[in-house]
Amino acid sequence: MYEFRYTQDVDAAIKARQPVVALESTLITHGFAYPRNIQTATQIEVVIKTTGAQPATIAVLGGQVAIGLTHEQLEALAASKTARKCSVRDLGIVAGLGLDGSTTVAATMFIAARAGIGVFSTGGIGGVHRGHPYDVSADLTELGRTPVTVVCAGPKALLDLPLTFEHLETLGVPVIGYQTDEIPAFYSRSSGLRADARVDTPDELAAIIKARRALGLPGGELVCVPAPSDSELPRDVAEQAIVAAQRMADEQGIHGAAATPFLLDQIAKLTHGASVRANIALLVNNARVAAQLAIALAAS
Repeated sequence: MYEFRYTQDVDAAIKARQPVVALESTLITHGFAYPRNIQTATQIEVVIKTTGAQPATIAVLGGQVAIGLTHEQLEALAASKTARKCSVRDLGIVAGLGLDGSTTVAATMFIAARAGIGVFSTGGIGGVHRGHPYDVSADLTELGRTPVTVVCAGPKALLDLPLTFEHLETLGVPVIGYQTDEIPAFYSRSSGLRADARVDTPDELAAIIKARRALGLPGGELVCVPAPSDSELPRDVAEQAIVAAQRMADEQGIHGAAATPFLLDQIAKLTHGASVRANIALLVNNARVAAQLAIALAAS
C-alpha cells in the first residue's frame, strides 16, 4: 500500500546505476511563493539534466511517496496551500492519512537512502537555532545516521553556526569544503569556520565518500559549496538582517517549525530581495556540483 512510486526516468536511472540526484520539495511549498517556486524547482532540475544526471524531486502525494515528479505534479505542489511540511516524524502521519506533503532535508535523506539514491542537493540544512540551543533540527540527526551525501551552501545563515558544527562533530559527520577551506554561511561565501577537509574536484569528493562506505562508517557527509561570488550577500549585510529578523521572531514568540519561514521572509524584506537572489543562485550551483558528484560516483 505504501510502496514508493517512481517516474519512469528515475526508475530507469536507478536500475541502470546511472547518476541520480535527490531533491527536497519544501523549497517548493515553503521556500518561495508561486510562481517563483515552480520556476526555481524547474531550473534546478534542468541544470542537473544538462550536467548529465537524473533529478529526483521527492514528495508525498495523496499518502504515497513519490520519487521524481512530473511537471504537472510539480505545478500542483507549487500551487498547493495544504501540503504539510514533512520531517521524518511526519512521514507516517501524512502517508497514513493520505495527505500531500513536502519533504525537508531529513525526510528527503531518509527516503533517498531507501530508494538507493546517494547524492542529495539542497540550499542549506537546518541546525541549532540562535538563542535556542535546545531547538535542534532533525536534519543533523539524519546526517548522523543516514548514508547520503548532502550538497549545500552550509547551514542556513540564520542559525547558530558554531553550535551547529559542534553538533555535527559529535554526530561524526564530516564537513567538506568544495573548492574552499572555509565553511560558507549560506548567503555568504565565508563564515570564519574551517571545514574538516577541502576538495577541489568531484573525483576527490567521490574518493572520500567511497572510503567512508567501504569502512562502514555511519551517517552521511555534508559538502559545503560557496554561493557564486556574483550573487552572494555580503556577510555583514546578511548578519544585520538576520539579527533584526531574529529579534522580531523573539518579540512575536515565533519558534520551532514556524521560525525558519518567518525569518527567511523577514530577511528577504530587509535585504530588498537580495537574499532571495542569492538563495536561487546557490540552489542552482549546488545542483550542478551534486550532479557532477553523482556522475563521478557512478563512474567509479
